[in-house]
Amino acid sequence: MTAAPASGKVRVGVVGLGRLGKRHAENLAFRVPGASLVAACSPVEEERAWAREALPAPRLYENYADLLADSEVDAVWLVTPSSLHAQQIVDALRAGKHVFCEKPLSLDLAECERVLAEAERYPHLQATIGFMRRFDPSYKDAFDKIEAGKIGRPFLVRSQTTDKNDTEGFFVRFAGTSGGIFLDCTVHDIDVARWLLGKPRAKRVFAAGAIALHEGLRESGDVDNGVAICEFEDGKLAMFYASRTQAHGNDTHSEVIGTAGALAIGHNPRANRVEIYDANGIRNECTPNFFDRFEEAFLHEARAFVAAVQGGPGAAGSGAGSGVQAGATLADALEATRIGMALRQSLQTGEAVTL
Repeated sequence: MTAAPASGKVRVGVVGLGRLGKRHAENLAFRVPGASLVAACSPVEEERAWAREALPAPRLYENYADLLADSEVDAVWLVTPSSLHAQQIVDALRAGKHVFCEKPLSLDLAECERVLAEAERYPHLQATIGFMRRFDPSYKDAFDKIEAGKIGRPFLVRSQTTDKNDTEGFFVRFAGTSGGIFLDCTVHDIDVARWLLGKPRAKRVFAAGAIALHEGLRESGDVDNGVAICEFEDGKLAMFYASRTQAHGNDTHSEVIGTAGALAIGHNPRANRVEIYDANGIRNECTPNFFDRFEEAFLHEARAFVAAVQGGPGAAGSGAGSGVQAGATLADALEATRIGMALRQSLQTGEAVTL
């Protein structure tokens, strides 16, 4: 394992500098006190040029293997195409690096299981998948209330992830490598549902969808609006909605129903606390995209992972302890992928899928 630096900071290398990778890199460089962003990797020259200008002089790599060979990198932060995740995690662990990887773990269940088996060989290394809603203050508060019995026994989650319509066609271009709307969007809701319901195992799912605006998705077998239901073994249920076509902005919210009450999280996707009064009525502006909605969660997530690597206390409310796993485990990610892939199969066949 790479030796920790004398400063005690975790030396991080970010891999992938697309739209989300840039935001992670900026957080690690400027907003996570326990981290030192020392390296960045991208095969795209324009992205490396951005890093030269925007980041505090990291070492830049075109090739992932070269970054892994850097002895002054303690942890890698993977923000790469989903199809690369599994092998990149394995390679990082074998190189003695801690690993944070954006979701999903993989688009292939056998690959997910291979990663879990490999990670068991390196119990001294942190490996986690980026399900950031677990670190959102509102979702965390809901989780704590459920744990305290405030709504009795939770048995149903309704959760949605809906993005503002992108007229430039990003989601159409992305569909070929994303795994589709259920593995890209709904996988977050799947993880939230399992987390809030006590991690039950899914036994049957059904999904349906429609193409409302983006006909280009038909080629990849995807849709721009999808609905799904998941039945768990202990009688608990989850209902999901995902969309790429919202007019008002990113609208992510969830509801948990229990035997003695219910909790609603984020039903009004407001950008801030300003309310506008004019000839059109009274309204508020909405969060434009998922990163703005979960900006605070991404930051808590990064701080918690770094704290876990350091073996010290995590960010407030993160659940990180002395070297304790922060956030979703690889096993959690495997289950979310299992359900997401079953939903995709159901969408394409029109039939319920038994897991």
